[in-house]
Amino acid sequence: MIQMLPFIDLATQRLRLKDKIDAAVAEVLESGAFILGPQVTELEKRLAAFSEAPHALACANGTDALLLPLMAWEIGTGDAVFVPSFTFASTAEVVRLRGATPVFVDIDPVTYTMDVDHLSACIKRVSQDASLTARAVIAVDLFGQPADYPAIAALCTEHDLKLVADSAQGFGCTLEGHHPIHWADVATISFYPAKPLGCYGDGGAIIVKDADLLAIMRSLHVHGAGEDRYAYDRIGLNSRLDTIQAAILLVKLDVFAEEIRLRNEAADRYAAGFGDVVKPHAVIAGGVSTWAQYTIEVDDRDGFRAAMAEQGVPTAIYYPRPLHSQPAYIDPRVNPNGLPVTDAAARRVVSLPMDADLGGERQDSVIAAVRKALGG
Repeated sequence: MIQMLPFIDLATQRLRLKDKIDAAVAEVLESGAFILGPQVTELEKRLAAFSEAPHALACANGTDALLLPLMAWEIGTGDAVFVPSFTFASTAEVVRLRGATPVFVDIDPVTYTMDVDHLSACIKRVSQDASLTARAVIAVDLFGQPADYPAIAALCTEHDLKLVADSAQGFGCTLEGHHPIHWADVATISFYPAKPLGCYGDGGAIIVKDADLLAIMRSLHVHGAGEDRYAYDRIGLNSRLDTIQAAILLVKLDVFAEEIRLRNEAADRYAAGFGDVVKPHAVIAGGVSTWAQYTIEVDDRDGFRAAMAEQGVPTAIYYPRPLHSQPAYIDPRVNPNGLPVTDAAARRVVSLPMDADLGGERQDSVIAAVRKALGG
């Protein structure tokens, strides 16, 4: 049987950081401060500083990170929120959970992030629909790279829309030297283990500029509690980040900037290694990606994946069924002309192994396998 290379090598990272992570977890176990311990507060401070923003709020997962600002803004029935379809379910799921309508926006064929021209057209169409009120845009930093925030933010300002940067995959990415929160009202993070900055369970956070918004979300993430633990100002969630996960993330945050650099070096090696036989994954001009995934397009995806597997190289598909085509989200009223770029990408994209420890013989094997699979 062929031994498969790891798709994301979490084990090697674990070995590198083992002593520090074990010590951090042991400190929490000794303290007994398992819920909202001091490590959670410290993590919030450091996430805000890393993002060059005033505030951060840790929460239970990346989905709640998206949901909490929508709750705070009281987005609900009759409201429209503009989201890409080429993304994980959470981006649109939180809109439906609020009773609002997700309006799906097509993607740029090069970067796979939200297409600004199509966003503008969608906003115009919704403005002519008396049954909907445009409220917000959720732009996704897909595969680790920033969306076109200067252009998206300009549209949001023009139409008085809130802007959420869904950085579940892209926390740490920058555009023109700025983090997404520079343009957005909030930026949201997922700490799912496979993310570039991942914990050892579920976890999430929200980067936020407005102190009043932070206060509302801080209440919402602990059952809507007020200053008194048993006084409830609003209906909320149970969405606290475990102290143990915060402790793990503090250790990983120490090396995160270096790991982003290593991921970019690995991406450059991919482009140099097979750029003559397949189009490398492109990054927006002026952008720095965290390379959550390294994604290429091929004509015969099934054949390519089979050929890679025969050589011991795993691949993955993000995302084979765009959200606008899923039964839970189909709504011809808001996407009358379909999303042709999204549909085309969904048929062709395939992602290769990527992590901060990718290099040497392992990456050489991936490059050789790509070239062989494509006849190069």
